[in-house]
Amino acid sequence: YPNSERYGGQNVAVQPFSDEDASIDGLSLCSSFSDALSVADEGGEVVEEAAQEDFQYKLKVYIDSTLDKSAKTRQGALDGLKAAMATRILYEFISDRRTTIADSIERCLKKGKGEEQHAAASLACLLCIQLGSGIESEEVFKTLKPVFKNILLDGSANIQARQACATSLGLCTLVAEDDILDVYATMECFESLFTRSYVREDGSRPSLNPQTTLLHTNALLSWALLLTICTSSQVKAITHKHLPKLPRLLENDNVHMRIAAGETIALLFELARDTDPEFEYEDWEPLCDKLNSLATDCNKHRAKTDKRKQRSVFRDVLKAVEEGEFQSETIRFSTERMTIDSWVRKRTYDAFREFVGSGMNYHLQANEFIRDVFELGPPMLVDSTTLKSMKVSRFERHLYNAAAFKARTKARSKFRDKRVDVGEF
Repeated sequence: YPNSERYGGQNVAVQPFSDEDASIDGLSLCSSFSDALSVADEGGEVVEEAAQEDFQYKLKVYIDSTLDKSAKTRQGALDGLKAAMATRILYEFISDRRTTIADSIERCLKKGKGEEQHAAASLACLLCIQLGSGIESEEVFKTLKPVFKNILLDGSANIQARQACATSLGLCTLVAEDDILDVYATMECFESLFTRSYVREDGSRPSLNPQTTLLHTNALLSWALLLTICTSSQVKAITHKHLPKLPRLLENDNVHMRIAAGETIALLFELARDTDPEFEYEDWEPLCDKLNSLATDCNKHRAKTDKRKQRSVFRDVLKAVEEGEFQSETIRFSTERMTIDSWVRKRTYDAFREFVGSGMNYHLQANEFIRDVFELGPPMLVDSTTLKSMKVSRFERHLYNAAAFKARTKARSKFRDKRVDVGEF
């Protein structure tokens, strides 16, 4: 429901700006949205209308402040707009101002420094998510795409900005690109980056710093995201070209690159098999051996948390390559649920969640575009009586959490008492 002030079934009251809020030092995310979550259920439509006016006033101040001379003020304004778009449906408000916001994003990307450019790139994605897939987001993207690509491919540009552009260009292309040939051209931009991290055929490794490796990882993940919307013929061509080489990234020293490469390989296998049920990979056994070694990695030189995450992911990747299986996961939001039941859906869900964060469940519930992406149908209208009947009081919730915590503590104590020393696990 566009431009709604409902969040989690409650009317959100937003405090108006004070003079201090409007100052250079006052445009902070915390001052704007911490109060927005302290809510009273009384007051009716008059209170809600006033809250909406106050909230929109703040958004207008943020938009104006993206042009401020102070970098600190611009950064605060970008962060404020990001927080609003991540947690609310603001289509009507944003649609009328999309050109102004896009111009501000372009200016911050061109004139700003690392953190400001990062915030501007993220805001571009949230703007497209709010506008959905159509002429409005296409207009915004036509303005911003050349800026993204120039920063992404400029080796002298700020590395943090390039990392952000690698991620944002992928999602904005998914949402707003109107020509599939342009999608393929953008994928080639990403390829020109992450292929530089390939271990060479003679076994030698490229000498890259961690920041550059992160850039290549982001480029690989965006490439994989766009892979989910490729045609069958393009999937066949990409599989033939890249699947023999992608396993070289599994030898990378960076755990995030190894995981991104593993998940991309699993995704490519899934798409290749969907396209051709008889699909076979020539080096299947060596690949499975490599995946199995990563799923059981006991290298003492690696951090325990990295090893745990890597083993967990690669167990799933190995199942995908060997048996074509996917470990499904259920996402619950409001009265609904959605199943992540494929690598395609997982890559898409992870990409959106990176930008909307904790607001993902709200967007799944109310954002028509995201609901369309995940085939959830139109937003369900839940009346206030139903919402109230679904709520539990704060005291009841406290009692439940206390009981659950006590039960977990008991269970863990019993497990520790019975555990035999078998190394790390």
